[in-house]
This record gives sequence, structure tokens and C-alpha cells, in this order.
Amino acid sequence: MKKLEALTKTEERVMQILWDLKKGFVKDVIAKMAPEKPPYNTISSVVRILEKKGFVDHKAYGKTHEYFPIVSKSAYKKFTFKNMISNYFEGSYEKLVSFMVQEEELSEKEIEEIKDIIGKIDK
Repeated sequence: MKKLEALTKTEERVMQILWDLKKGFVKDVIAKMAPEKPPYNTISSVVRILEKKGFVDHKAYGKTHEYFPIVSKSAYKKFTFKNMISNYFEGSYEKLVSFMVQEEELSEKEIEEIKDIIGKIDK
């Protein structure tokens, strides 16, 4: 498998749909994009780009292709989270939590829930 790379917003949107569908044709992806329904060729191009990037593969039925994810949603989530920590918080989870507390104005209840989660990890 290729090394993961960040996806564009459109690529990520298509991947979210393919992860939900498990497998599908371009028309199935478009059907889930209601109400705007982008052009078939646009989504077909995005899916082919995702295939080149190593995120999806296909099974051919003549000229028609059924696409399916080969990168799991959890693997991409982990990759994205690690990238965010590295790029925005200098690789420091402490800076991430500090940011969440200061900027997001977490409630006391939310802070306690985070402490409880951390406490369970230590045990």
C-alpha cells in the first residue's frame, strides 16, 4: 500500500461516501451527494485520482467499474490526527489539550470527562 497522503475536501467527501457504502459505482456516490448532484465526469475523475493515490480499487464489469476502499476510515483518521498534531501543535499532545481548553472554552463537565478518560488509560 502507498504511503497515505492528505486528501482534498472533495476527495475526502467521496471517500466518506465510499466508506459508508463499502463499495459502489460512480452513480451510487453521486446519489449520496444530494441535493447538488455534481457531474458524473467530475466524480469519476475524483474516484480515479483516489485510485492513483492508493485509497480505492475497483472491480471491472466490462466498461463499468465498481469501486471499494482499500484504506480504512480508521487508518485515515489516525493519519489525519497525527498530521494535525504534527503540523499545528508541534507534535505535542499537551499543546493540543491546552488549545482545546483555552480556545474552545470547554465546559467543566467536558474537562472532567477528559480527565476521566486519561485516568482510565493510566490504570
